[in-house]
Amino acid sequence: MAENNFPELLEDEWYIVRYSGEIPEIAYNSAIYFLTRAKDGPRQELSKEQVNFLQKAAMDRYREIVLRDLYHENHGKSIYRGIKRSMENYQRMCRFCSRQGLCCDDIRLETANQLLLFLRREIEEVVGKGSRASIINCSREELCRFASDLEVEPGPEILEDLDLLFASSS
Repeated sequence: MAENNFPELLEDEWYIVRYSGEIPEIAYNSAIYFLTRAKDGPRQELSKEQVNFLQKAAMDRYREIVLRDLYHENHGKSIYRGIKRSMENYQRMCRFCSRQGLCCDDIRLETANQLLLFLRREIEEVVGKGSRASIINCSREELCRFASDLEVEPGPEILEDLDLLFASSS
């Protein structure tokens, strides 16, 4: 495979990783394999910058899919999977970061803030207005563990309202 084609191949692999679906780590590892070892790939050694380029694509995708299910406006759309999927994707992202030696504090903080916004709106609409059933698709314990993983301090008023929220959905 011609070396002058490599920048285009790297860009193609970035695109595949960035828009990879639910498990960006698989797309990332596939891209690394294709670019460095696959018989039909360029078999080139990647620079640190090129590896970082692909890692950032995976992290951007993780950020997108973790936050997607914490946006109330996505509920009812085909892209929405529920808060439980956000939790699963967050854990996958943390494992990816651990294996790659990456820091995900910025995404953790953004996710923590979005979780609080999600909970406030959910409490307002379900407990406050009584306008609908809760869309939270996990247990209270799972939700509290997610908040703890995110280092979220929900505050006593949210915790009290969570009791009402989960009581209303049982």
